[in-house]
Amino acid sequence: MDEKLQKVLARFGLGSRRLMEQWITAGRIQVNGQVAKLGDRVTPQDKISVDGEALRIPSWVRPRLRVLRYHKPAGELTTRNDPDGRPTVFDRLPKLRGSRWVAVGRLDYNTEGLLLLTNDGDLANALMHPRAGIEREYAVRILGVLSNEQQIQLLKGVALEDGEARFLKIEEAGGEGANHWYHVTLAEGRNREVRRLFEALGLAVSRLIRVRYGVVEMPRLLKNGYFDELPDEERDILLASVNWVNPARPIAEYGVADSKSHNSNRSSSERHPGASRSSRYKF
Repeated sequence: MDEKLQKVLARFGLGSRRLMEQWITAGRIQVNGQVAKLGDRVTPQDKISVDGEALRIPSWVRPRLRVLRYHKPAGELTTRNDPDGRPTVFDRLPKLRGSRWVAVGRLDYNTEGLLLLTNDGDLANALMHPRAGIEREYAVRILGVLSNEQQIQLLKGVALEDGEARFLKIEEAGGEGANHWYHVTLAEGRNREVRRLFEALGLAVSRLIRVRYGVVEMPRLLKNGYFDELPDEERDILLASVNWVNPARPIAEYGVADSKSHNSNRSSSERHPGASRSSRYKF
């Protein structure tokens, strides 16, 4: 049985199908020593390479589907490599064999909070696709208080340079002094959308924390800079929310570093010695 090349690449966590199509078009993928092209199909007997490096996939048996929940600190990039050498969210994650972690959406450099990562590019794409309508909830700290008119405008819609945007819900969450917290919810993930919505009304966001992505919430005990793995029940609820069927079957072995993330009860100092011990998203 053969399958589309980009589907096989995405399955093993190299990226979304769209990204894999870009890699194929750019000539980065080889099949049996020949540069691949869009439309190619492959079988279990074919040898696939990326940038000349053979993929170390033991077979076409799917690896166990995994989803990590990471508490991203401010000052980390949601990218695999940074030319300036700044830290990325991938620096702290366990190593995988035959695949790699794919971030479900992005959080910008100064934004904190919940970031989901999976080893299946197809699942990542399903969770990010606009048609899924996945809700994102953020805790936002601004200088000042929203007026009723401003709240209505943010719920009704604000014109941004890439089209109109709006919040689905705005809830007050207290505050001290001149600073005030709100919880806002929206159903898309455009670049810096939350910040830009407030900035369009002349309001500066001094802190932004994502606390929920779809049905997955940030646990209060998950410290800044740490991760845990979604338990099977919670992971299956997430898959069901986008009507995604888990076709994975377990493979026999994972690396030593890989196994460390299975036990979410390990002490924080064992898992990430340099991370903060305070809960950064309490306010």
